[in-house]
Amino acid sequence: MTEKMYIDALAEAIREEFDRDERVFMIGEDIGVYGGSFGVTKGMYEKYKDKLVDTPISEASIVGVGVGCALVGLRPIVEIMFSDFMMDAMEFIVNQAAKLSYMTGGQLCVPMVIRSPMGSGAGMAAQHSQSLPAIFAHIPGLKVVMPATPYDVKGLLKTAVRDDNPVIFLEHKLLYWTKGEVPEGEYLVPLGKADVKRQGGDITLVAGSIMVPRSLEAADALAKDGIECEVVDVRSLSPLDVDTIVSSVKKTGRLVIVEDDNENFGWGAEVAAKITNSEAFDFLDEPILRVAGNNIPIPYSPELEKAAVPQVEDVISAVKGVFSRRG
Repeated sequence: MTEKMYIDALAEAIREEFDRDERVFMIGEDIGVYGGSFGVTKGMYEKYKDKLVDTPISEASIVGVGVGCALVGLRPIVEIMFSDFMMDAMEFIVNQAAKLSYMTGGQLCVPMVIRSPMGSGAGMAAQHSQSLPAIFAHIPGLKVVMPATPYDVKGLLKTAVRDDNPVIFLEHKLLYWTKGEVPEGEYLVPLGKADVKRQGGDITLVAGSIMVPRSLEAADALAKDGIECEVVDVRSLSPLDVDTIVSSVKKTGRLVIVEDDNENFGWGAEVAAKITNSEAFDFLDEPILRVAGNNIPIPYSPELEKAAVPQVEDVISAVKGVFSRRG
């Protein structure tokens, strides 16, 4: 195992898939000589100039070309500079990529990864800071992934590239420069399998993306007060690994769901509904609690931006609130 930054593990996965399969290539804005808006493909152009296709600023065209290439047997990795602008390509994502296999009885498939940075915290204001995974998880035919660690981002991207279905691959901007242990050899992380990042017996924290490290930090602080949190990283929203969450809740009897997208109709509500309708419901000692973003556009002001989405202290406060209900 070697300590690597999230962005380096991601780039390593791309290079390895380029080398492994001649059908894999990448298309997007400024991904060639410039190296991408966040530097994911920096330094790759000299070796992989035939696999890095720069495009004009037209998200619909980028995704449309990706769908077409996937239909004729290639395996494109489509980069959208900011996930906010995936909205411009929804026709090709929702009505084409997600539907064509179903509409042809499996005669066609769309093996395409659409990867894109998401989330707030970088001072990029309302149109460049949204977290929208729940929108895509709502669409049958799409797989939705949001890795939280360098280990997971590499293993999940390699798996996504090899999947025969379209995969929405969302990377929180603030995670790019975080560090973690990554194996040197080949490995894959399965889609649709959650990971227990921290064992605990008092309460379950279900989190995804940037909220995983924040939940882990909160759990460490809460342990000093005698509260042992189990932190479950969903890793994939679609498919969602309900079984791992159920097992954890049956053990702890309490559940807090931590998400950085807007609370209204967020993915945490779906997790809560599935637990309510599962065998874990009878094991709950307290009502399920959600900690999520405010239902507002992301502000430009740094202080207001920070207040708009859950921080470590919000998770700590929520967990303590659960235990204070009974005095």
